Amino acid sequence: MPYRYLLFHKPYDVLCQFTDDGEHGTRRTLKDYVPVTGVYPVGRLDRDSEGLLLLTNHGSLQHRLSDPKFHHPRTYWVQVERIPDDAALQRLRQGILIQGIKTRPAIVTLLPEEPALPLRDPPIRFRKTVPTAWLELTLTEGRNRQVRRMTAAVNFPTLRLVRVAIGHLQLTGLAPGQWRDITPDELRPLQDLCR
Repeated sequence: MPYRYLLFHKPYDVLCQFTDDGEHGTRRTLKDYVPVTGVYPVGRLDRDSEGLLLLTNHGSLQHRLSDPKFHHPRTYWVQVERIPDDAALQRLRQGILIQGIKTRPAIVTLLPEEPALPLRDPPIRFRKTVPTAWLELTLTEGRNRQVRRMTAAVNFPTLRLVRVAIGHLQLTGLAPGQWRDITPDELRPLQDLCR
């Protein structure tokens, strides 16, 4: 069976799996959007997060991109409550203690303006007296709810979280719920990882 590599823009409130156990009612899953069988997500995005997922049936590539020991970068745009100061940004860059373990250093930038993203359904809560800001945050590990825990630890809670890149792969051009096969140019660097 040939390898498949798909990019998918996971919408908000969609489980990052193809089946639902049904314990919490019927929830949307990848099966509602991606009609390709035998592929699985590389890493995860929480139900309340959005953005880029890579799906493949190439097991060694999945391992290479998911295992934290390989330090594969993932980039997120993060809307936070209030405007983080330099001290908070520096703490995020240096790593945050979460459940007794310090996160790896991150690349963190305060974005000068709100990025061009599709509106979220439902929209985030809006409070007239509380400003928000957008961060670009690049991590090389993928611990459970890591971005949300990091921003909460510096007292700037995450309101919206969108993964915009997995290494060189970009979310650009995919609307929420859309998927496509990766291009040959996108595939080459992934093949190099498995040599």
